[in-house]
Amino acid sequence: MTVTRRDVARLAGTSPAVVSYVLNGGPRGVAPRTRERVLAAVEQLGYRPNQLAASLRTSRTMTLGLVVPDNANPFFAELARAVEDAAFSAGYTLLLGNATDDEARQTAYVRTFIDRRVDGLLLIPSHGAPACLPDINRSGTPWVVLDRRTEAAVFAAQILVDNRGGAAAATAHLLEHGRRRVACIAGPGDVAVTSDRVSGWRDAMTAAGMSPDRLLLRHTAFGRFAGYEAARDLLATENVDAIFVASDEQAAGVLRAIGEAGRRCPDDVAVVSFDGVEAAEYTTPALTTMRQPLGELARIAIEQLIAQMEDPDLPPQTTVLPVSLLRRGSCGCPDPPGGAVGAGSGSTDDDEEERR
Repeated sequence: MTVTRRDVARLAGTSPAVVSYVLNGGPRGVAPRTRERVLAAVEQLGYRPNQLAASLRTSRTMTLGLVVPDNANPFFAELARAVEDAAFSAGYTLLLGNATDDEARQTAYVRTFIDRRVDGLLLIPSHGAPACLPDINRSGTPWVVLDRRTEAAVFAAQILVDNRGGAAAATAHLLEHGRRRVACIAGPGDVAVTSDRVSGWRDAMTAAGMSPDRLLLRHTAFGRFAGYEAARDLLATENVDAIFVASDEQAAGVLRAIGEAGRRCPDDVAVVSFDGVEAAEYTTPALTTMRQPLGELARIAIEQLIAQMEDPDLPPQTTVLPVSLLRRGSCGCPDPPGGAVGAGSGSTDDDEEERR
């Protein structure tokens, strides 16, 4: 049988109202001894409050919705885990929607979350301006944009990383290794992070006095096979000695294409990528990559969303976090002894600063 608040009150020797005061933290105070009896009765009976009824009273469901472009991509899987951890720490349950890079599916998930009355939404746009914006605006659901900026989100906070600056630093690192024909394998052209990272590649090449050759730029999907195909075509038609790759997932395919072309990484073709997923340290050689601060991204996103939920008139803010260079063997730096030695292994620019 379902245990009720009245059952708890009977065992604790008090009233159902007092049980409610204890479980809800008010509105009236409860004597310490009575509180202890109520909590002991709750534990003994295994009582669980009716969350649906509580939601109707408070207009809160204590749930948030997150829509990612593709949860098969390790980066989005790791970011979703970080967001889930941050939401759980704040007392919220996270619902996850996988858009599979499809605009219609992204919109369907957003509508479903709104219909389920989530307290807030977190959206990583699959492509450009999200088609679901009218649905969000009509619903009045608080929301934030995470990872991928969009100019269309004028009423939402945006929590991003410095994609352009990070890509410039990655390319500059390859140039510091003496590379001169630095190609760029980027993501789809209609994704904001792609344009930012391509701009960063161009910035570094121009700053070094070299014209960023358009023939050395390849746009493709964010995936291993896509990266492999782009690199295979690039190596067959152009003379390159280094490649900046816009994502770790693509870079795994690039490494295979380099080997199949009869070249060695980093001796013949050096590689630096972007994201810093855990799998990047288990390639051969381990990938040098720009690491995104996933935990901080997630924490700030949840904080901004909750702040907006509590104050709908709060002006939306754009937060841009720095990324750090994680040095491994693919660029020509020393690989960690014995290969990968645990998540986050390798030397970052922050580590270098500490040693100085």
